[in-house]
Amino acid sequence: MSASAVSREGHLRPDRAREGALGPAVSAHDAWATPERRALRELVADFTTREIVPDLERWEDEGALPRALHERAGDLGLLELGFPEAAGGVGDHLDACLVAEQLILSGGSSGVCAGLFTHGIGVPHIAAAGDEEQVARFVRPVLAGRAIASLGITEPEAGSDVAAITTRAERDGDDYVVTGAKTFITSGTRADFVTTAVRTGGPGHRGLSLLVIETDRPGVARSRLRKMGWHCSDTAELRFDGVRVPATNLVGAEGSGFRQIMVNFAAERLSMAVQAYATAQRCVDLTVAWTRSRRTFGSALAQRQVVRHQVAEMARETAVARTYVRDVLARWQAGSSDDIVTELAMAKNTAVAACDAVVDRAVQLHGGMGYMHGVEVERHYRDARILGIGGGTTEIMNEVVAGRLGLDA
Repeated sequence: MSASAVSREGHLRPDRAREGALGPAVSAHDAWATPERRALRELVADFTTREIVPDLERWEDEGALPRALHERAGDLGLLELGFPEAAGGVGDHLDACLVAEQLILSGGSSGVCAGLFTHGIGVPHIAAAGDEEQVARFVRPVLAGRAIASLGITEPEAGSDVAAITTRAERDGDDYVVTGAKTFITSGTRADFVTTAVRTGGPGHRGLSLLVIETDRPGVARSRLRKMGWHCSDTAELRFDGVRVPATNLVGAEGSGFRQIMVNFAAERLSMAVQAYATAQRCVDLTVAWTRSRRTFGSALAQRQVVRHQVAEMARETAVARTYVRDVLARWQAGSSDDIVTELAMAKNTAVAACDAVVDRAVQLHGGMGYMHGVEVERHYRDARILGIGGGTTEIMNEVVAGRLGLDA
């Protein structure tokens, strides 16, 4: 990568962004580099550089992505990847992860992934349940980019402790009447419907169900939340005040909500791990370009050993995380009989730790420019902080590992 690859504002130039992204991220002999997936990378790279990067700063300021971006992504077939054919999908979870990875490598962000691909957590439960009427009403429009889905689990008093959810859905004839609140809901201000965890039974995880709640129903109120990062991904607090929802919106059987949520957590955690190492790789690319072009005291930063070694460490940590996450993803997708739950937790924490270290060094090596709003590494620094919280905190992931090691016996 030449020194001209980076602009004065600390951005990789579009023609060089693709070159850097397609370097260490793929090889000619693995599942991520088949001819079809190379073509998919090119499609995503072009989509990102043309339709996301030029407007990303404005969307960050506005606090949300436009619906038109969902429509365009749907038209290109980027939203249907990883969903079953019966629900209008195609491909597998690796394809969906590749899209998120390449979007970040080409100048997008994990915040864009959160806002554009919220359907990855909002509708898998509906697709898996297999109710044709629900699939037609909810899943297919979302995969086509004509509707926006969200997932409502976290509450003001219940986060990682899913079994403690209190939002209540009481059966009343052909309806459920829902009362309660959800918070930190990704895409919550724009969503047309929210797949919501509600309590239909007694205390504990056996009393939970999933219910699709359309956001235009009387009694639904939404308020926008402001965040440290992911500025282009809108986040909301939702309140349900006696909202009547038809029983036909129940996803699966009553009392099966906890199991459905847990099953989908694996895919969510892998997706966040991929976004973490992709963010790290993007910051490596940006930092290599910056340190080669930035001159101080008569020479480029990259000529100084202390700088060179820091960038080398950034690249090493990123490569290790990428290799491990991809290995776990492949075994999970193949239905491995190994204790994949433990390794899913380890993979997320490994990628998040690498990302945290890399984005911090990237800002440091960019100096004052790295601290400026609108410079790409500054955005990644802010956005990366949520990756160790969402989808299960680093501490919860370590509890999962500790339990599997028998430390709670």
